[in-house]
Amino acid sequence: MLIFTIWPLFGLICLGFVLARSGFPEQGFWPAAERINYFILFPALLVSSLVDAPVRDPQILRLGGAAVVTIAIAATVLVLVRQLRPVPAARFGPTMQGVVRFNTYLGLAITTSLAGSAGMERAAVLLAIAVPLVNVLSIMALTEASVWRAPLALLRTMAKNPLILACVAGIALALSGVGLPFGIARFFELAAQGSLPLGLLCVGAALRPAALRLDLVALAGIGGLRLLAMPALAALIGLAFGLDGTEALVLVIFSSIPTAPTAYVLTRQLGGDGTFMAGLVTAQTMASVATIPLVLMLFGHG
Repeated sequence: MLIFTIWPLFGLICLGFVLARSGFPEQGFWPAAERINYFILFPALLVSSLVDAPVRDPQILRLGGAAVVTIAIAATVLVLVRQLRPVPAARFGPTMQGVVRFNTYLGLAITTSLAGSAGMERAAVLLAIAVPLVNVLSIMALTEASVWRAPLALLRTMAKNPLILACVAGIALALSGVGLPFGIARFFELAAQGSLPLGLLCVGAALRPAALRLDLVALAGIGGLRLLAMPALAALIGLAFGLDGTEALVLVIFSSIPTAPTAYVLTRQLGGDGTFMAGLVTAQTMASVATIPLVLMLFGHG
């Protein structure tokens, strides 16, 4: 059953939460572990997944296009709603991130569990296209789009993002056909094996239940958009793009998973409402235990 495939992933998130709250191994461990994963292990996973991906396959290109359209429609709707009900950037930024961003660790873990290496390759291609897009949208929402007055600063920020750099490197290797010679592929594979388990533990460690005490209506509304409306929109866009099989599954998975814990860090850096963002991350992660199996079964991927 689908639930038996997915629950161990959430088990790791719960374990990370319990370990962090118990002070084991120590509080300083979790920020360090997250940095190691973000800058080393997870980029290794992306490169090793992309290097052999069939990036010229028209179906995969359609998957990338469908992901862009899904995210763009959601972002446009949020901007239009904001015209009717104005909110400051400090609040709109977390809202945008709560709808369009996604937890890459959980998405890749679910994809690998359900679709194996073929799913991982397609998910890596989706990430290569979607990660830069959602980062730009998030920064624009948090800064009232003033980032366009200093485009070089935006480019520098994107150029420092290890996930974007890993995706660019992986796609370049795939297109060139060079691959990873001299045992480098095995090195990357070994590094990649620790990424998803450690990432899920760090997701649990980052949960902030205290943040759920505020804005319950807003948290529930944005959570419903992210966990239920987004996968429904993705399924429709997938049909319009002619996606089926693994590509359709990957698109629905990455549209149904909760927002990214790193959204909290970006929100704090750019002066947004960090408490609200922490509440969104926590509420969506907890709710997704029920919504992800439901969504996958409703759209025929269970």
